[in-house]
This record gives sequence, C-alpha cells and structure tokens, in this order.
Amino acid sequence: MTDLDRYRARMEKVLDHIERNLDGDLDLDALSRVAAFSKYHFHRQFGAFFGVSLHRYVQLARLQRASKQLAGSQGPSITEIALDAGYETPDAFARAFRQRFTQSPSSFRKSPDWVPWLQAFRPLHDARSKIMTTTFSADQVTIRDVAPTRVAIFEHHGDRRTIDATIQRFIAWRKSAGLSPQTNPTFNIWYSERDPVDPADYRMDLCVGLDADHAVDPNDGNVKLGEIPGGRCAVLRVTGDTHNLEPAALYLYRDWLPQSGEEMRDFPIYCQRFFLDKPELGTAAELFLPLR
Repeated sequence: MTDLDRYRARMEKVLDHIERNLDGDLDLDALSRVAAFSKYHFHRQFGAFFGVSLHRYVQLARLQRASKQLAGSQGPSITEIALDAGYETPDAFARAFRQRFTQSPSSFRKSPDWVPWLQAFRPLHDARSKIMTTTFSADQVTIRDVAPTRVAIFEHHGDRRTIDATIQRFIAWRKSAGLSPQTNPTFNIWYSERDPVDPADYRMDLCVGLDADHAVDPNDGNVKLGEIPGGRCAVLRVTGDTHNLEPAALYLYRDWLPQSGEEMRDFPIYCQRFFLDKPELGTAAELFLPLR
C-alpha cells in the first residue's frame, strides 16, 4: 500500500464514521481523532482532499438523511426530523431546507421535486467519488441500434465550474416548456474531455427530447433545435452516483473498445439520464459510444 493509499484510507474512515454517526458528535475534535490527524490541520486537509469543507459535508449528510425521512410520508414528524438534523428549531430547518431545495419541508413531503434535490447534493457525491473506485466489465456493455432523437439543446462553453448556471437555465426553460424528465428524455453530449488543459475549452450540450410536433422558438437565444443521430452504439449503464461519468467513459475508450474490434462513428460520446424508481437512491445514466 502506498502512502497515498494509506492517506485515502484514513479519509475514507472519516466518511464512514460520519455516515454511521449522524446523530453523534461530529465536530472537528472528534473527526480529527477518527482520522488520526491534528485538529489544527484536519479541517484544511479535509477541504483540500474532498473539495468541500468538513462543516458543510456534515451538514449536507444530515440534510440528506432528513430529506429522505421527509419523502416517506409515514416517517417522523417535521419537528423530529429538524431536531435530529441538528437544527435548534423547525423554523431554522425549514429556512435551510427551502434554500437548498426550493421547497418547504411540508411541500417536499407531499410532492418531492427531485431535480433540485439531486443538484443540492452534488458536493456530497463529488467528495465520496474521490475515494470510491468504480470498476466495469465487458459484460456490462451492450450494443444497440439507437433511433434518432429530436432534441432541444442548451450549449455550455467554458469552465466546467460554471456549468451549474447553465444547468439552472436549462431546468427553468424545460419547466416553462412543460417538459418533465419523467416524460421527455434528458441527455448530455460531451465535445471535450472533463478537464481540458485550458478550462475555457470545456464544451457540453444539455438536451431534452422533443416530440415531432413540439416547436422551439427560433428567437430564443438560449436554446436551439437539433438531433442526436441514430445508429449502433456501445451502451454502459451506471447507477447511483452519476455526477462523474468520466470513469465509465474511460473504461469504454481504454478497455472495452480496443478489445471489441469496433470502430467509432463521427459523433461525440453522450449519455441519457434517468430517475430510479426511488429517486432518493440517486439516478442512473446510460453512456452511449457511437459505433460504425
């Protein structure tokens, strides 16, 4: 085991401890002892390693559990959930909840909106993905003949760190057009690598499938009409944490493709995103590598 592996294992131990002790003492002193690092440095180590502060990670982990409890209509009362999540009053919990999810706790309990919910927990998933090793195998890849799909396209050009603003504009437009992810498929098309040398070179399209009679306003500068072409594709399905599909894409390019005897078609790799039957469990995505 390398020094980096040992360091990663200590950090993983902290995340495991947080998940098992959400009702317990999760302050800096306690968690630095779990990691066996000095409390005078651990908060910076955690933030540098995971890209999110220790305080925010704990807050998000507790809020994630609280929101899952809310989604079960037979679960604890909102007051009980608020106190378990570490809030002194239900009002403080409601303010934090609305800020994160654009819904009140009572509204979320009646009819959860899972799109902003998934967006809110991206820092949590990104942090966990740094210590999770995902492996794929050839038997997970299928080859399909895919039909062409008419889509509305939102383009994102520029630093990937600014993509949330494009996603929010895309979601707002989709809602205003009456297009639900449950009824109209959602796609991402990647024209660049995830982390190009120049961040300004990052390019991705966010797309939603359209029926043949659904019009797009030609004067709307945010969106344009397009098509994902049909044809043969290698398809790899990923479930759970789908915020970073780069490991799946690398598997297709580095491992599967050289051994398959297949040749790629002249269209970028793309994915279709799905909600699972229980959206609180995460999402699923199918990665499509176009083939000749």
